Formats: sequence, structure tokens, C-alpha cells
Amino acid sequence: MSEHNNIEVLVIDDEEIVRQAVMQTLELEGYKVAGFEDPNEAIKRCSDTWNGVIICDLRMDIMDGIEVLQRVLAIDADIPVIMFSAHADIATAIKAIRLGAYDFLEKTDDPEQQLNRVERAWKKRQLVLENRQLKQLIQGHHQINDRLVGHSAAIQQLRQDVLQLAQVDVDIIVMGDTGTGKEVVAKSLHDFSARANKPFVALNCGALAESVMESELFGHEAGAFTGALKKRIGKIEYANGGTLFLDEIESMPASLQVRLLRVLQERCLQRVGGNSDIKVDIRVVAASKVDLLDAAKNSEFREDLYYRLNVARVDIPRLSQRKQDIGVLFNHFVEQSAQQYEQEVREVPFALLQQLELQPWPGNVRELRNAAQRWAIGLALNIKGATFEQSQFPADDLETSLADYERGLISKALNEHNGQIELTASALGIPRKKLYLRMKKYQLDRKTFCRDELGGA
Repeated sequence: MSEHNNIEVLVIDDEEIVRQAVMQTLELEGYKVAGFEDPNEAIKRCSDTWNGVIICDLRMDIMDGIEVLQRVLAIDADIPVIMFSAHADIATAIKAIRLGAYDFLEKTDDPEQQLNRVERAWKKRQLVLENRQLKQLIQGHHQINDRLVGHSAAIQQLRQDVLQLAQVDVDIIVMGDTGTGKEVVAKSLHDFSARANKPFVALNCGALAESVMESELFGHEAGAFTGALKKRIGKIEYANGGTLFLDEIESMPASLQVRLLRVLQERCLQRVGGNSDIKVDIRVVAASKVDLLDAAKNSEFREDLYYRLNVARVDIPRLSQRKQDIGVLFNHFVEQSAQQYEQEVREVPFALLQQLELQPWPGNVRELRNAAQRWAIGLALNIKGATFEQSQFPADDLETSLADYERGLISKALNEHNGQIELTASALGIPRKKLYLRMKKYQLDRKTFCRDELGGA
């Protein structure tokens, strides 16, 4: 049956006739089966991500079944091992169950019973692997919070989209202005996907001349052109099994767009100066700061390449579209920079954070990060349109700084939600009771923030 195609059954038995008989039964049912006389060769196939079931004879000359069981379970205690025994070995088989074997089969059992045991073991292994993937996804939510930082609805939606698309092995276009974090998103799509253990290969299409880019992408054979003294593997081939990130793809020359289109269609390439087709298994994430569909309509980008890449699309918001994240981001980058430059973390006054939120940030998150780095090492921020000096913001003690920041956040949330307690508490992610207590502590009156009670101001 086709549903069994994704699972492998290893049959370990030093009697070839018995081994072949079991393998034939399983193959007729649609399982992928591999037989082994030497248990060591079978054990090499096992890992904590291996999707399979083992059937192992109890009595073998090279290694007895109990030792095989112990070695397999040392790799992953949840790999189902079914012990295969003669009637006289039932006591040993029961011992194996106590040691962690999934089940045992007698060699006199009919084929239907053998298949039923393997089916149950297969379903158990599927459940184990699915639960592990779910746990990894949950952990991924925490990890991605440290990459795509912020509390705004826009960034929460972005994190959700990235985690969802990471699980779907399709090519993707990432759209965003300069400095919004397109490579961070591309790397997250890779790191939270099944390709995470394979290469993530990045190439900026706007940074290379056409002649150089062709060799960088596709590689070349020895003698393909003057100076090509030996064969070179290109970025596409090097990314095999993993993710190819093409930044500023709108800058890719038209001639190379044609060649890339063939790679996406056929999943194969030819090196420069070569004639052989080389199969590649890659996922392509292409990033652009311009709308590629508009570019295609203006004959500035190949329309067929756009549609081939645009299986899915991620749009990254500008920093000006999520200003409520500026304070969180700035503090995050200050802490990162202090650690990087081995500096003591400088407290960021709330007054500074308020002024930062008023800036346009045309360079987006990259510009904000640069400002945070300057603050962390004691330099003037020198933001276009305003200049902040650290001397403007005397350092308070930690308790005062935190209180000022918390009071400011609550005031801002109350103002945004017209003094409505339920909405404000929900926006801040705290219970209503806790919000009331904080408002009492900071002497905040909800009526102050109700625009209706202030004559619509």
C-alpha cells in the first residue's frame, strides 16, 4: 500500500531463507524493506529521525538479538524493535520486551499476524515522530521571537506566516524595503524547516557583475573560460538538499533569469562550459525590495520567472508600520551590542524611547540596530532629523527606569484604546486585575484617556 512508502522496515536475520521470506511478505504489502545478515550494518541506518521498524532474530552468530536491541535503543529509545523468535526462545523474547522491545513474533506465525504487528509498530513510530515535530515547532515559536522581535500585530502575523511556510517545501518570494530583515526571514524559513540540517546558501544578485554571477550561481568546468583552471561548484549545486537565498533578485540579468527558470522547472542545471545535467534538490527563497509583478508588467523582470517563484509570498512590514515595536527592538539591540562589545548594558530612558518612536526610520530595522549599537558603546545616535546625546538622558537607577518604562507603556496602551480597560489589558497581555493594580501604582485614571470624556480631543 502506498501509505507505507515512507517507512522502512529492516529485517535482521542470519538465515537467508527466513530473511527473504519475511522481506517478501512486507514488500507485497508496499513497505520499503532492507535485509541484513550483519546487524552492525542495520544499526548504522538508525537515528532519532529515522522513520522505520526493525524485525530482529533473537539468535544470531555475529551478534545476538538482545545486544542489537540495546544498541538500537541507545540511539533512540522509541524505535520499535520486534524480536523474531523460535518457540523455544519465548522466555528470551519476553526478557527482550522488558528491556524495551516493542513486541515479538514467532517464526511459525502466519504472514497476516506479522503484518499486523508491523502495522502497529509503524503507527507508533509515526506518532512519536509527529509529536517530536510538534515540540520542535513549539520551541521554534520561542526561537523565532528572538529573531523577529516585537509585539505588534504585524510582526506576530509575520512570525506565524514564516513558521507555517517553513513546513511547506515550496519556493517563496520575500518582499520588503531595505533594512526590514529579508535575510532574517529567509534564514528562519530555512532553520524551522525539514531542510535545517542542510546548507543555507545566500547570494546578493545586485552585488556581482553578470559574468561573475553566472559562475557563482551555476559553477563552471575546467577550461570553460580564461582563468577557469579547475572545476568549480556553484551556489545552486552547493545548496543541494538545502535552501538557496537570492537577495535583490530584481537585479539579476535577463539572461540568467532564463537559466534560473530552467533550474526551477527541471530541478537540474548545467555548469558553465559543461553539457551534463546535474540534479539538484533545493528550495529557493527570492527577496526583492520592488514589486516583482509590477517589474514584470514593465518588462523589467521575466513574468514566467515571477510566477514560478511566487508559489508563496511573505511581505515584511516597514518599521514605520509597527512603531510600537521600536522600544522593544531598541532595547533588544542594545543588549545584543553590549554583549558583543563586552560593555555594561546602559539603561535606556523612557524619554529616549518616546523620541525614537517619532522618527521615520527610512532604513528600517537596520537603521534602528545601528543606532542601538552606537548607544551601547556611548556614542551620539546621529539619527537623521534629530541628534540624541546620552547626556540628555541621565541614567536613573534600575527600579526607576523600569517603572518609567512600564508607566509609559500602560499610558500609551490606554491612550490607543480610549481608556477601555478590557482592550488595554488584552493589548498588554495582562489580566484586568493586574492592570488596575498597575494603574493605581502609577496614579493613572482611565478617564484621562477617554477621548469622549475630553470633548473628542
